[in-house]
Amino acid sequence: MKQARTRRPPLIGRLVVFGVGLIGGSFAAALKKHQAVGHVVGVGRSRANLLAAKRLGIIDEITSDPARAVRDADLVLIAVPLGQTRAVMTKIAPHLGPHTIVTDAGSTKRDVIEHARRSLGDAFSRFVPAHPIAGTEKSGARAADAELFADHLLVVTPERATDPRAVKRVLAAWKLAGMRTVSMDADEHDRVLALTSHLPHVVAYALAGQIAGYADAKRLFQYTGGGFRDTTRIASSSTEMWRDICIANRGALLKAVDDYTAGLARMRKAIAVGNGRTLEKFFNQARAARAKWLPKR
Repeated sequence: MKQARTRRPPLIGRLVVFGVGLIGGSFAAALKKHQAVGHVVGVGRSRANLLAAKRLGIIDEITSDPARAVRDADLVLIAVPLGQTRAVMTKIAPHLGPHTIVTDAGSTKRDVIEHARRSLGDAFSRFVPAHPIAGTEKSGARAADAELFADHLLVVTPERATDPRAVKRVLAAWKLAGMRTVSMDADEHDRVLALTSHLPHVVAYALAGQIAGYADAKRLFQYTGGGFRDTTRIASSSTEMWRDICIANRGALLKAVDDYTAGLARMRKAIAVGNGRTLEKFFNQARAARAKWLPKR
């Protein structure tokens, strides 16, 4: 007579998600898909969004009480806009268990680490700063997708005090969600993302805003083609989220904006004097770089 196989416990028994939107909801959905989580608690400002998340099976429980939420939690994911991160950490700190791991999904890391250092007390060693580089311009629980993170990159920026066991658990969870992982210094992360993510969003908002500022904006938007739509797609993203990111990473972002405007100034000069050779050289260099480093996109 064959003995019944003992079912292995899930990687995470109790997961608490603050901010059940695109990122937080997709993380929970991915772990549920892989049967890697036992129970998911959702916390957020919008009860309607949390109810939608529960109907969709993304979360199992709703609460507005941070203390109750994190009680007996194995992992807490903070996936709220950056401006709310410190407040969440302050509220949960006194109620975290001795083994509870806390992580985040913020697009900046140095400021979040400093918030954690000041707010989490003894639990700081179990805080794993992380950034899943994935997403769309959509938001809310209805935008959640269990496949959102597949083959995308997760950056973790642990400090010297970070418990390696906590890092291992967080990495294991994100790998189950389909992510490739890399470790990076927090300041370097913020510089890199200012150039590759934060600046493009600023440019997209600026371009859409420029056209919207003309008296005949309605007519102009009717004549936009694929180039404009592709370039400004991310201007449909959450304005609250991107407001917070720009302010939090202002130092690195301002440097990126200055470098970008300097490049525009050089192009403007070439256009003004009709220097086609300089323009074509600039365009060829940019096209070649994109083809070399983004060959599959």
